[in-house]
Amino acid sequence: MPEGDVLARVADRLGRALTGRALTLAELRWPGVEPAMLRGSTVAEVASYGKHLLHRTDEGGTLHTHLRMDGSWRIERSGTRQAENLARRPATRAILGNEQWTTAGLDLGMLDIIRTRDERLILARLGPDLLAADFADIGLTQVLQRATERSSSPICEVLLDQRVAAGIGTIYAAESLFERRMWPWTATGELASGELAAIYLTARKLMQRVVTGGFNARVNHVHARKGLPCHRCGTPIARGTANPAPYERPIFYCPRCQSARPIE
Repeated sequence: MPEGDVLARVADRLGRALTGRALTLAELRWPGVEPAMLRGSTVAEVASYGKHLLHRTDEGGTLHTHLRMDGSWRIERSGTRQAENLARRPATRAILGNEQWTTAGLDLGMLDIIRTRDERLILARLGPDLLAADFADIGLTQVLQRATERSSSPICEVLLDQRVAAGIGTIYAAESLFERRMWPWTATGELASGELAAIYLTARKLMQRVVTGGFNARVNHVHARKGLPCHRCGTPIARGTANPAPYERPIFYCPRCQSARPIE
C-alpha cells in the first residue's frame, strides 16, 4: 500500500495539473456517488493527509479518495488519444479534467464526496499527518500521547496504527526502526518519550527525503531485503510479522543491529 510520501507526491502532481482551473470533466464511476458537486467548480487545491487524497474545490466540495493496495492516478493532456484511453479503461473510477489536463483514478480503494468543512468527520479517526508542516511543533505531542495508550503493544505495530500517526506503512516502520537500531517488537511502554519521538521524526525525515528528492532518494536498508546482507554489519536481513491475523503485516529487520533488549 502506498505510504505518505507517495500520496504527497501524487497530490503535488495532481495539484499542478488541476489547481486554479475549472473542471470541464467530472465523472465518477462509484455506486451511490454523484459528481454534481464537482462539475463546473474550480479546483482550489489537491492535498494529502496520511494515505488519503483530498481534491478541494472553490465551492466547498471535496473528493476524497484512497488508493488502498492497487490504486493510482494518471495524468494525460486533454484531447489526446492517451486521455481518451484512460476514460475507456475498465479500472477507471474517477475522471477529472480541464482544458489542459485529464486525470484519472484507477483501481481506487475508496471514493466519496463530502463538504470540505466536513473532512474532519473522515479524518478525525486518524492521528496527525506525519508530513504536516506543523508536525514537529504540534502533531508530535498528540502522537506521543496516543502511542503511550498502546504501551503494551510492540512499537512496530504502533507505528503502523493510522490512529496514532497517519502515513507510515511497512516501509517506514521498518526503515525508521533500523535507523534507530530498535528491536521492532519492543513494547512501546518501555521507550522513553525522547526515544519514541526520535523514531517518528526519523520516519518523517525518511519520507521527506522522497517527497523532495523523488523515489530514487529512497534507500531500503531492510524492507523487502530478507536474506540479503545488512548494509551495516552484513548479517542476513530477517522478516517478522506485526499485528495478529488477519491484519498481519511484514516487518523486515537486522537481527544483529536490532537485537532484542535483554530482560532486566
